[in-house]
Amino acid sequence: MESKAYIRAVIQREIENELKKFGEFTWAYIVLQKKSMQLAFYATNYPQEWVTHYFENNLQCTDPVVSIGLKSLTPFAWNKQTKGSSYPHGDDLLARAAEYDINAGYTFVLYDYFNNLAMLTLLVNRDVVKDIQYLLHFHKDRLNLFLARLHEKYLSLDFSEKYSKPASSTLLTPRENAILYWASVGKTYEEVGIILGIKTTTVKFHMANIVKKLGVANARQAVCLSVELRLIKPEN
Repeated sequence: MESKAYIRAVIQREIENELKKFGEFTWAYIVLQKKSMQLAFYATNYPQEWVTHYFENNLQCTDPVVSIGLKSLTPFAWNKQTKGSSYPHGDDLLARAAEYDINAGYTFVLYDYFNNLAMLTLLVNRDVVKDIQYLLHFHKDRLNLFLARLHEKYLSLDFSEKYSKPASSTLLTPRENAILYWASVGKTYEEVGIILGIKTTTVKFHMANIVKKLGVANARQAVCLSVELRLIKPEN
């Protein structure tokens, strides 16, 4: 899909421009839906054969580095001897990764308000492990801030791709738009039902569909996101 390719190209350019200030790195930026562990997005210059194998087999579910990332708020170093907490095949995974010269790295983590886990991993060349790890540790605050900016960039691009104007015209039905509009100006479900001439239960049914479409947790978030993305058309 061209839009995904465009987002990946932008993210790759951002990462490479930042990392060249520190040296040459092999890197990976991935975004996982924390509850389902499904892959939302990735950009990397890892060996393509390994990348294809990794994501086709959902190895993020058993990756010890991901396992640690799910429980971490701060950057951490890892190597091929690193063990995950509860994934029985994790040790084998890192052994296979080492066949592609993926032996050790330094990973930065971030959690966003969509319950995603974002990880930026920089591989460490085994010949200069101590020097590189010291460099990354010394600049970890800067790189943490960079990951936050990078992820914010990704989210804005992803929103644009999902909710661009051509798509948004069909994202919500006229009835859903009307319900969102009146909810956004402070009307209760009961009041919306009276205004639109429908039952309160019908209003709740449509709002539940809106919540699913927008991928949010509740009606309040649906209203806020719709206002922010300008999805709501004022009622005539």
